Formats: sequence, structure tokens, C-alpha cells
Amino acid sequence: MSLVIATPQLLAAAAVDLASIGSQVSAANAAAAMPTTEVVAAAADEVSAAIAGLFGAHARQYQALSVQVAAFHEQFVQALTAAAGRYASTEAAVERSLLGAVNAPTEALLGRPLIGNGADGTAPGQPGAAGGLLFGNGGNGAAGGFGQTGGSGGAAGLIGNGGNGGAGGTGAAGGAGGNGGWLWGNGGNGGVGGTSVAAGIGGAGGNGGNAGLFGHGGAGGTGGAGLAGANGVNPTPGPAASTGDSPADVSGIGDQTGGDGGTGGHGTAGTPTGGTGGDGATATAGSGKATGGAGGDGGTAAAGGGGGNGGDGGVAQGDIASAFGGDGGNGSDGVAAGSGGGSGGAGGGAFVHIATATSTGGSGGFGGNGAASAASGADGGAGGAGGNGGAGGLLFGDGGNGGAGGAGGIGGDGATGGPGGSGGNAGIARFDSPDPEAEPDVVGGKGGDGGKGGSGLGVGGAGGTGGAGGNGGAGGLLFGNGGNGGNAGAGGDGGAGVAGGVGGNGGGGGTATFHEDPVAGVWAVGGVGGDGGSGGSSLGVGGMGGAGGVGGKGGASGILIGNGGNGGSGGVGGAGGVGGAGGDGGNGGSGGNASTFGDENSIGGAGGTGGNGGNGANGGNGGAGGIAGGAGGSGGFLSGAAGVSGADGIGGAGGAGGAGGAGGSGGEAGAGGLTNGPGSPGVSGTEGMAGAPG
Repeated sequence: MSLVIATPQLLAAAAVDLASIGSQVSAANAAAAMPTTEVVAAAADEVSAAIAGLFGAHARQYQALSVQVAAFHEQFVQALTAAAGRYASTEAAVERSLLGAVNAPTEALLGRPLIGNGADGTAPGQPGAAGGLLFGNGGNGAAGGFGQTGGSGGAAGLIGNGGNGGAGGTGAAGGAGGNGGWLWGNGGNGGVGGTSVAAGIGGAGGNGGNAGLFGHGGAGGTGGAGLAGANGVNPTPGPAASTGDSPADVSGIGDQTGGDGGTGGHGTAGTPTGGTGGDGATATAGSGKATGGAGGDGGTAAAGGGGGNGGDGGVAQGDIASAFGGDGGNGSDGVAAGSGGGSGGAGGGAFVHIATATSTGGSGGFGGNGAASAASGADGGAGGAGGNGGAGGLLFGDGGNGGAGGAGGIGGDGATGGPGGSGGNAGIARFDSPDPEAEPDVVGGKGGDGGKGGSGLGVGGAGGTGGAGGNGGAGGLLFGNGGNGGNAGAGGDGGAGVAGGVGGNGGGGGTATFHEDPVAGVWAVGGVGGDGGSGGSSLGVGGMGGAGGVGGKGGASGILIGNGGNGGSGGVGGAGGVGGAGGDGGNGGSGGNASTFGDENSIGGAGGTGGNGGNGANGGNGGAGGIAGGAGGSGGFLSGAAGVSGADGIGGAGGAGGAGGAGGSGGEAGAGGLTNGPGSPGVSGTEGMAGAPG
């Protein structure tokens, strides 16, 4: 009796080879088509033409036959491929039916197959199914959802490996590895712990599965890392109170004085930010002196509010007598943590047509001071502990290694002190009389000084503690090495301290313009620029680095023969956070320009002095190293060395001191026939001291 054997894999491979051969033959036929079907006669006589026609006709018949052969070849390849698929599906069906018949009794009685691998978990946190009672590996556990432990790995039966545990969800432990087969098989590895929630502890790594009689224990899962601490956040200032009243403009023949703007509304519980001051009224005088009204000061802020802005000074317009622009209102100080001071109002301009007395632009208002900030950074979360390694086989096998501890989270940075308000720009002064005998001085107003930046008071968040390493699993009862202890997690670095706020910039000096060629002794003088505000100093110390975790213990070897596992190293301490930086000083305002007809008798205004930089704070102390490395496991009674104890953790480096704020730049001198020179730059703040190492 004849016997035919069909192997689906060989049939499929033959189909692929035949398809490749067909492609190569088709390519060769296509390349030969043009030279053979279009043969050119060797000469112009009838015999040569007949020979060429004969060869061309033969080539065309060959090409037509090749098309039919290629079609048959393609059909044969398709039939061979389909046969391989049918053979494979038939064999699979036979295998499934055979396994189904074998597994049906145990599945009905015990809910578990006799032969076959367990299914992997699919839903979040679902454990892997157990492997077959006789043969089969356990299924892998599924990863956990938020706050949910990872699914444990399925256990093997008589022979097979345990499934791996699933990773833990956020803040939850990893799943344990499944146990290996009763007779032979390795334990599954534990799942990784989930990252911590906020300042919580990272999830512990899952324990490795144990082996049976023969096999190695599974490795413990790594502990979850601690989440970084949140940065400090200053509150958003609330809505502003009402704006101050602005009086009506005035005009007349004699002296005229514009009304002052009203003070901005004071902050209340519902509207804590100070209101903007009202603008001063414009004054227009025919023959008398004109004085613009002063701008109102910004309203005082309440708790949770920022500083109010000053109102602008009123304009002064005179025909014969002097004109004095109104001064801008001052900005108020910020109150809410980290809020800025209000800006100063601009000075009013002074415009004169025919006069014999000085006309002066209004001075800019002072900027308000920024509020201090005490918004510290949050502490980083602690790292989770590593999982323990599984035990080796009861008779023979190595213990699993302990999982590494999770790293501690970084501490959050502190917020920044509020910026100082900018000084208001000064009002301009202009004289454009056609009278050559007029002899008034024209002086631009002085720019307002910038406000001081708020201090930094809050500290950086402390780094999280590193997680402990998992212990190594014990070796087999008779023969086997103990697993190594897991290394401890490193402590998180501390966060930076709260930085000081930036000083406000000084306002620019007012421009002085004389449109005629002045007589001797008459000058156009640009206004002096305002001084920049000092940067806020920081008292916010950098956060302390987190301590390193403790190393895991090495597993003991087998009783007779085997080496003990090495202990895990202690975790490195986190570095201390950088101290809060001092705020930069505000820049001095530019001096006002001065110009006359021909630039004679004109002096540009001096630039304002730059604000001093704030002092930096001290850096945070480094975290302590892991208290000790793990102890090594004991060696075998007959043969084997004891494990080496893990090294102690190294302390973290101290944080660098906060940088001192840079001094503000001096304001540029105003242009003119003569100049008063630029303003002096501010002095930089001092750097804080470095923190002590752990």
C-alpha cells in the first residue's frame, strides 16, 4: 500500500520558489521580445526580407505561447498555495479536536486543561490563566488600571514555566509571578510597580514566582518610581476694583489748575486687586499759568489682589505764562503672594506758545512693590520597594534576583516673588513760540522709580526616599545559588527654592524741545530717568535631597552546594535643591532728550540708576545615602561561598546656593548739545551658600 505524506510548510515553500521562477522567466521573455519580433532585414533584396519575416513570425508565436504558459504557471502556484493552506487547517483542526477531547474532562471537573498554555489576562488587572495540569506555561497577568494591582501570572502544572506578573497601575503594586511546574519549570517574573500618585509611595514590585522540584525562581519586579513633586504656584490675583474718577478738563484766561484724578478703588473680598487711579484733568490757560492735575494713585490691594496702577497726569497748555504738567499717580503694592506691584502713571506734558517763565513736564509715578511669595514646591513621592525573588526548585535550581527599588521623585520648585511695578514715563515739555525775545527754560519731567521685587520665602520640595531593594530568593534545597538582592532606589533631588521677584524698570525722563534759537541763559533740559527698583532677595532654601533606600538581602544557597546571593547596594542620596535666585534689579530709565533750534543750550537728561540685584538663598542639603547595603546570603554546607554584602549608599551632593540677582543696567543719557551721562548700573546680589552633602 502506497503512503503519501504532505507537509504544509514544504508545500508553501515550494509555492514561493515556483512564483519566483515564474517571475524570472517572464522578465527574460519581456527583455527578448523587442529584439526577436522586430528583426531587420540584412539587405534590401526579397530573400533577406523573407528571412527576417520568418524569424519575426516565429518570435511572435513564441511570445503568444509564453503568455499561455505563464497563465498556467500562475494557476499551478495558486493551487499549490491553496493546498498548503488546506493541509495546515486540516492538521490544526485535528490537533484542536484531539486536545479538546483530551482536555474536556479536566476542564469540566477542574476548570483547567490537561495540556496547553494558560491564556494571558486581557482586562486591567486580570490574572493570567493557569497552564495545563500536565504540560503548559501559565498565562501572563494584565497590567493594572489606575490604582489597581497588576494581574498575577498563572501557575504552571506538572511541567512548564509560570506566567509573568502584570505591571501595577498608578500607585499600585505589580502582580506576582506564577509558580513553575511541580516537577520542572521556572517561576515567572514579578510585575513592575506603578508610579506614585502625587506625594505618595510608588507601587511595590511583584514577587517572583517559586520553582517546583527543578527550576529557577522568578525575578522580583522593580519598584515604581516616585512622582515628582508639583511646583509651587502663586495664586492668580482677583478682579480689580473700580477706577478712580477723572475730573473734567478746565480752560480760561487766568491761571488754570486741572483737578487731580481720584484714587483707584480699594480692594475688597470680591475685587481684591487695587483699582487704577483716575487721570488728572487737562488745564488750558490763555494768559495765566496752566497746571495739569495729578494722576490718582492706584488703589490699595486686599488679600488675594495685585497692586493698582497709577493714573496719568493731566496736560498743561499755556499761551503766555508757565505750564506745568501734572505728575503721574503712584502704583500700589501687590498683596497676593507673588503678585506684581502696580505701574506708575505717566506725567502730563507741558506745552507753551508764548512765555517768559519755565515750563516743566510732569514726573512719572512710582511703581508699586511686588509681593513676596511663600509658595513652596511639593515633596517628591517615595520610590516603591522591589519585589522579592522567587525560591529555586525544591531540589535543584537558583533563587530569583530581588527587584530594584524605585527611585524617589524630584521635589518641586518654589514659585517666584512678584515683580516690582514699572515707574511711569515723565511728561514732555515743548516751547514753540515765534517770539525771539521769549526766554523761558524748558525742562522735561523726571521718570518715576521702579518698584522693588517681592522676596522669595518658600522652600523647594524635598526629594522622595528611594525604595528598598527586594530580597533574593533562596536556592534549591540540595543544589543551587541564592538570588542576588535588589539594589535600592536612589533618593530624589530636592527642588529649587523660591526666587526673588524682578525689580521694576525706571520710567524714562521727559523730552524738552525748544523750537527757536534760544537767547543766552535759556536752556532746554531733558528730564532725568527714573531709578530701577531693587530685585527681591530670596530666603527660599533649596529642598533637601531624598534618602537612598536600603539594599535587599542576598538569598541563601542550597543546603549542600551553592553560593549565597550578593546583597544589593544601598541607594544614592538625592542632591539638594538649588537655593532660590535673587531677583534681577530693574533697569534705570533713559534720560530725556533735549533739543533747540541748532542744538544750542540743550542738555540731555541723565539716565536713571539701575536697581540692585537681590541676594540668593542657600542650597538644600544632600540626601543621606542608603543606611546599608543588603547582607549576603549564606553558602552551601559542602561547597559554596557566602554572598558579598552590598555597598552602603553614597550621600547626595549639597545643592548649589542661589545665584544673586544681576544689577539693573543704568539708563542711557538723553541726547542734547550737552549730556549728563548715563546712569550707574546696579550692584549684583550675593550668591547663597551651598548646602551640606548627605
